[in-house]
Amino acid sequence: MTTATKAQTHKHIGDLHFEHQVWINRLRFYKDEIGIFEKRLEEVVTRNTTSEVLAQVEHFQNQYIREREVIDELRHDIKEHENFLEKESVERPVAIEHRLYKDHAGLRDRMETFEKLYRELKDEFQHWLMKWM
Repeated sequence: MTTATKAQTHKHIGDLHFEHQVWINRLRFYKDEIGIFEKRLEEVVTRNTTSEVLAQVEHFQNQYIREREVIDELRHDIKEHENFLEKESVERPVAIEHRLYKDHAGLRDRMETFEKLYRELKDEFQHWLMKWM
């Protein structure tokens, strides 16, 4: 493995930790935002009780339940990786900042996929709100 290849697949512990922190903050924001969207759904229901609207409200409610589940799964997996890094820093503290660790590319891919799907759901919801509010 060349040095360039290793640099692409391995990172310093501080870089991995930083990325974890950013992801956790984003996930917290998304979860809070879902709560705001759910309150908006309640407002729509008070103004529109047609079966078409109620079916769409149920669709969004189900989507938000699933989004929360995915957020919880991602947070759990990020925390597990963070725990691994913490254990490494305790058990092998010498030159910890200079050692390279396997990149968490799988977590990054999952996070990017979640964010893409979340943005699409958010756009769908906002377009739907414009129609019914």
